[in-house]
Amino acid sequence: MFIRDRRFMGHAAVAVLDGGWPAWLAAGLPVAAGEGDAPPARLFEGGAHFEQLAAREQVTAAPRLVDARAPERYRGETEPLDPVAGHIPGALNRPYTANWDAAGQWRSQEALLAEFLELLGDTPPEEAVFYCGSGVSACVNLLAMAHAGLPAGRLYVGSWSEWSRLGNPVARG
Repeated sequence: MFIRDRRFMGHAAVAVLDGGWPAWLAAGLPVAAGEGDAPPARLFEGGAHFEQLAAREQVTAAPRLVDARAPERYRGETEPLDPVAGHIPGALNRPYTANWDAAGQWRSQEALLAEFLELLGDTPPEEAVFYCGSGVSACVNLLAMAHAGLPAGRLYVGSWSEWSRLGNPVARG
């Protein structure tokens, strides 16, 4: 799967192995151990696009805020990592695991597009802010949006860990 828009460091030629390493092995594709003999590549000199990030102060002004954690963490029923359970007030829940089928492969572009368009409503994708527990799982939703053909939203890197630790408002349910 290729994603053709600009990524955070500015490299456009990125790819994701659908199904990961297990899918590669299951397809019987070649593997090798040890040092390779590939010729040296040209060094990539990227530049970070910080405009794709949302600071804590910008989160409450986001027209659409999306929490990528498991539903029970979003609802505040359990919190295995952070001192406070719940979610940022106004956030919607879209677990990052909703992007894959039972075999661990990306769901179809059409299905993801329909779901993200419904989730975003009238909010332009690039104005939506995504978060999770620590800023990692939310990236899966951002990648799924790219797979669906949508522009990237913004990432709140501090996510729930930062938000809850600083005593900000918390919603449950």
